[in-house]
Amino acid sequence: MVAGAKSLAKVEDLSERMSQPTRRLLGVRRRLPDTTLRNALCTIEPDKLRSPLHALVRKAHRRKALEPDELPFGVVSLDGKGFSIPSSDDWYAQRQTQGQDAALTGIVRTVTATLTSSAAKPIIDVTPIPAHTNEMGVFELALDSLCRAYRGIELFTLVTYDAGACSAHNATLVRARDLHYLFGLTAGQPTLLQDAKHWLGARGAAQADAVSEDIERGHRVVRRLFIGQVTVLLHGWEHLRTVLRIQTDTFDASGTLTRTDERYLISSLPSIRLTADHWLLVARRHWGVETSHQILDNAFEEDDHPWIEACPRAALVVAILRRIAYTMLALFRSVTQRSDERRAIPWQTLLTDLFVALITNTERELRDPNPIRLR
Repeated sequence: MVAGAKSLAKVEDLSERMSQPTRRLLGVRRRLPDTTLRNALCTIEPDKLRSPLHALVRKAHRRKALEPDELPFGVVSLDGKGFSIPSSDDWYAQRQTQGQDAALTGIVRTVTATLTSSAAKPIIDVTPIPAHTNEMGVFELALDSLCRAYRGIELFTLVTYDAGACSAHNATLVRARDLHYLFGLTAGQPTLLQDAKHWLGARGAAQADAVSEDIERGHRVVRRLFIGQVTVLLHGWEHLRTVLRIQTDTFDASGTLTRTDERYLISSLPSIRLTADHWLLVARRHWGVETSHQILDNAFEEDDHPWIEACPRAALVVAILRRIAYTMLALFRSVTQRSDERRAIPWQTLLTDLFVALITNTERELRDPNPIRLR
């Protein structure tokens, strides 16, 4: 269940194949049937599992494992994620079925908080989205959860979100907690978007404040950042200080321009607090939260194998456990590992190595004071 790979689809198979030393270490005395674990998970309140995640992150912070990578301060990026199950309780799973004859489908939704300033990109919190609301409606709850969980430590200064949570109300909530925001801006805020285009839209490529060039899936991708300072107070947005425009050009192998995209972002952080290169890096790193979602979908197979399907609350419990496992492995992969080669190991390979370690570890290896070395 933790790894999510097809070879580990049944917990009972893994528990039966564990080496005796690993079994003693984990307190698994005998084969653990899937039905037994499922019944146990159905009794757990999802919120009870968020505290262990917070404790894991706090411990990593104390040992300096979450220091900002290439940035002057911490940045947390939030985004929503959902997966479907063939059941709904209209609380933990939102009913999606259309029509009386259609099969029942429910969507279990959460807001993920990923520390994108860290090289490891750990998930530091997860907030369930009740069936009656959406990302915009649960933003304050997710923000308050983050602030409570990490009160007293300087883990992040900037909160980033795409346009799904961009509103004057949410921006004010962030500033009221002595944090800064960076929100995506779309037609959902038509007046603000029009102003942003008026401030920055006429600037040409030669006037870009920062430029990056990368090879992505065989294509050359050029990003240009344009920075504007807000000099007029806008009603409801009195805390707004900086507007960003990012133009992205994609070229094929022959050098032909195949696509041009443009997006705008707004921030309460004064433009002078970051260099132009840092602004571009922060904007790009927001998608680190999407990367964590992709890993949950691909390596952990969350979409294809939610594992528990008939009980939405337990499906959410499994989702939170997966995020704890992801964070532990992300810290191991990006912080504990010392070589660049090991830090770049594909996630599927990492999970396979973990499986091999669980079934082959010996007493001698487990007594080693150094961290367990995956094969």
